[in-house]
Amino acid sequence: MAVAPTDSTQPATRGSARRAIAAATIGNALEWFDLAVYALMAAYIGKVFFPDGAPGVQLVQAYAVFGVTYLIRPLGGLLIGAYADRHGRKKALVLTIWLMVLGTLLIAIMPGYATLGLLAPLGIVIARLIQGFAAGGEFGAATSYLVEQDESRKGFLGSFQFASQGLATLMASGFAAGLTAMLSKEQMAAWGWRVPFVFGLLVLPVGLYIRRYVAESPAIRTEEKPASPIRSVFRDHWGGLLIAGGALVISTALNFILQYMPTFGIEELGLNDSLSFVALLITGVTLTVATPVVGLLADRYGRLKIMIPAAVLIGGSAVPLFLWLTAAPSFLTLTLCMTVLGLLKAAYFGALPSVMADAFPVHARATGLSFSYNTAVAIFGGFTPAIAAALVSGTGSQVSPAYYLLAVSFLSVAALVRGNRTRGLR
Repeated sequence: MAVAPTDSTQPATRGSARRAIAAATIGNALEWFDLAVYALMAAYIGKVFFPDGAPGVQLVQAYAVFGVTYLIRPLGGLLIGAYADRHGRKKALVLTIWLMVLGTLLIAIMPGYATLGLLAPLGIVIARLIQGFAAGGEFGAATSYLVEQDESRKGFLGSFQFASQGLATLMASGFAAGLTAMLSKEQMAAWGWRVPFVFGLLVLPVGLYIRRYVAESPAIRTEEKPASPIRSVFRDHWGGLLIAGGALVISTALNFILQYMPTFGIEELGLNDSLSFVALLITGVTLTVATPVVGLLADRYGRLKIMIPAAVLIGGSAVPLFLWLTAAPSFLTLTLCMTVLGLLKAAYFGALPSVMADAFPVHARATGLSFSYNTAVAIFGGFTPAIAAALVSGTGSQVSPAYYLLAVSFLSVAALVRGNRTRGLR
């Protein structure tokens, strides 16, 4: 079942664009599911692999492993991104799937501290490093693949990059809510937390099947391959790196704050485990549905006209929402706060992939996207849950994570304004 090649000088047909969306969306969703579920299962993973500490210390240790593995993402982004620019987007996407499966399998089967001692947390770190390396190349290759299908619809097509991450949040929170409702805390700690990782192994057969039958990006087939995409990015496109990475800051920080909020509700506010994860499930639905709609609107009305107000509202609403949540903690309050933040996030990041892609030329796009994305995620995303937990623990203020969001929102607004002035981004 081969797909006929399209004219290399023309955008992809509607049919091939739909296949491209399906390939990137399903593959991304399952890969990001594998990453997201670790954050949601952190409390149980901490008990299994860091059993000697107090509950708060266990959680910080588990989240620290979550954050440390993000340090390898820029390296994965550079190497896999350069591979995508030289050998094609499809080959790079298949490579990331194999790596993600390996890391997920290791987590699913890794014995706990009681069995392996220090080798157990070390094994989790290695598994997360493999996952982080794979995720490092996924964003640049998949985003380039999507936006290059049709220049006139790049906001809409690129939005499926983040819509798939919303779908991953939806699936991960669904598993967390269902498992914590059906199983006791002892069962969750003993084996229940492993179930989502076993499910995550579906990324291999599903991803490989779909990605085998889609055409290569139209743009990459006509573009002259650079001798060294990495050298090109660092020599000629520093401005693009700063604009793309800066634009991502508020989005990635908010993403991990949303993933942290169910644990915040459970550990700090005493809310029900299952209901707290249901709140994230509802937020996942919001992100998945609203993001492509924002992409459509961005193509019609302009991307920055939507993104800049959304970034300002995210920063401005974070503190009041956290004050409300801590003053009146309940499932309803948690759900409403997360839904509002989810809608604002969708408004901001619906057009973000295409804006980031436009910061780089085609021949260095996957490399530039991957490095800027993963550097920003490593600094402002991967450590956000640990920073949030440490801020609450260190200051005694349950509102402190909101001030972090307020601070980083200024960075993204500045990057978008700079991109508009120097790159003509709209």
